[in-house]
Amino acid sequence: MLINEISSSDLAEMMASDTPPRLIDVRSADEVMQSALLHAEHMSMHTIPLKVSELDKNQQVVFYCRTGARSAQVCYFLKQQGFDNVINLRGGIVDWARSGREVVSGDYMLSEAV
Repeated sequence: MLINEISSSDLAEMMASDTPPRLIDVRSADEVMQSALLHAEHMSMHTIPLKVSELDKNQQVVFYCRTGARSAQVCYFLKQQGFDNVINLRGGIVDWARSGREVVSGDYMLSEAV
């Protein structure tokens, strides 16, 4: 089973569109505090099986982590659960930042978490 992937440049275009995808960071809270993508939500990888009900199978969702490995596993798991609109950010936040795109402190995500 193959997963869908997106490059940093294609994601930047999608995020600037009228209908941006939902963006979910699957890294640990400590990693998120260091840097994050603007408008992303935090949902640690290990919580995904417990939070499947919070995801809409009809909504396009891009998952990312540091290099794309963990988020690829999340996408693979969700595809097994019947999600077709999940996309992995190839190269993760590392590739995003290396390509000169903006990263922010992730504390805004964690302060909103309950």
